[in-house]
Amino acid sequence: MTNVAVIGSQWGDEGKGKIVDWLSEKADIVVRFQGGHNAGHTLVIDGTKYKLSLLPSGIIRAGKMSVIGHGVVIDPAALINEISTRKGQGVAISPDNLMISYSAPIILPVHQRVDVAREAQRGAGKIGTTGRGIGPAYEDKVARRGLRMGDLLDMDALAEKTAALLAHHNIWLKAAGEDELTVEEITAPLQEMRDQLIPYLGEVWALLDDYRRDGRRILFEGAQGVMLDIDHGTYPFVTSSNTLPGQAAAGAGIGPGSVGYVLGITKAYTTRVGSGPFPTEDFGEDGVTLGERGHEFGTVTGRKRRCGWFDAVMVRQAGKIAGIHGMALTKLDVLDGFDVLKICTGYTLDGKVIDRFPASSAEQARVEPVYEEIEGWSQSTMGARSWADLPSQAVKYIKRLEELTGIPVATVSTSPEREDTILVRDPFEG
Repeated sequence: MTNVAVIGSQWGDEGKGKIVDWLSEKADIVVRFQGGHNAGHTLVIDGTKYKLSLLPSGIIRAGKMSVIGHGVVIDPAALINEISTRKGQGVAISPDNLMISYSAPIILPVHQRVDVAREAQRGAGKIGTTGRGIGPAYEDKVARRGLRMGDLLDMDALAEKTAALLAHHNIWLKAAGEDELTVEEITAPLQEMRDQLIPYLGEVWALLDDYRRDGRRILFEGAQGVMLDIDHGTYPFVTSSNTLPGQAAAGAGIGPGSVGYVLGITKAYTTRVGSGPFPTEDFGEDGVTLGERGHEFGTVTGRKRRCGWFDAVMVRQAGKIAGIHGMALTKLDVLDGFDVLKICTGYTLDGKVIDRFPASSAEQARVEPVYEEIEGWSQSTMGARSWADLPSQAVKYIKRLEELTGIPVATVSTSPEREDTILVRDPFEG
């Protein structure tokens, strides 16, 4: 058996939460390794919805250990609220099944203030952040002035670090015409929350090493998608962390050789939230239909997602960059009833056909999709759990996506429900 890293192969929102939950039945521990509470994973189990942002999707399953690694930035208030809400739904959460890394950076109110103010200043050129302070918190981490969860153990030292952090941010806030923040405004809420959080803190790397040496199965859960990666995505319209499987090792504290099988969660069409290039975006009736059928609204923000056709060029490129071994195709049922489906097989850039997504933001904005059309199907795929349950044209569509992306399909999801999944190849078998 091998460990599995689950990542998004597009611009996020591919349905990673359901797949992680489904895979967690065979896992011993589930690890979040990057991102923050801008991520949103919705699980539907026996008709009940569970919305997760910071908690790993494995937390819903009894008897599984869940971990938030140091690659995740944590808003303490948001985490406490999420734990409370899930407990209210009957989910058991305690230090026995949840560990948070001492080294995970803390998102502070000043980070949110800076995030929102920056977006407002950008005007029409805004990136489309969630305004939750994710980017500024990562900036402080890299600049070595951030606070970390382990700092909650010593509030005197935390106050000193907060003063140094605010000395930097208050200069910018004042220049932007915003109110400055005091050390007390930052530390007082943390003082109130620390007793709820400290019992969960631990050495994640040591726990993972124990699991690895015992031969137990580790499931790494990513957020966002490859094309939102800070280095490889559609920069600057990207997230503030690395979303690739290499970050599973770096953001959890385990050797890269332990990551194992990389499963790329891939929506059967394409969506994007916020600003940035989107070559296959459909502005007509089909785009509206995809959004309505797919309930394409952000789990965290409720923002409407932009919708369009499957982009095989982008997914193929994501597969090569991230080393994706297999694809988990999601939301196939949303395509039921379309007479014709489009698949982007290439782009034209200034009159020339190209087979990759360019790195230049100026060129990204100018590419036009080259489409191949394929016959759709009228039968329902909702709830299908085997190949035999799928219409022949749906199978042809899946096979064509495999050919164009070079990535074999490992699983197919046909509804938000946990069990409505077709297993082609078990990722844990490698």
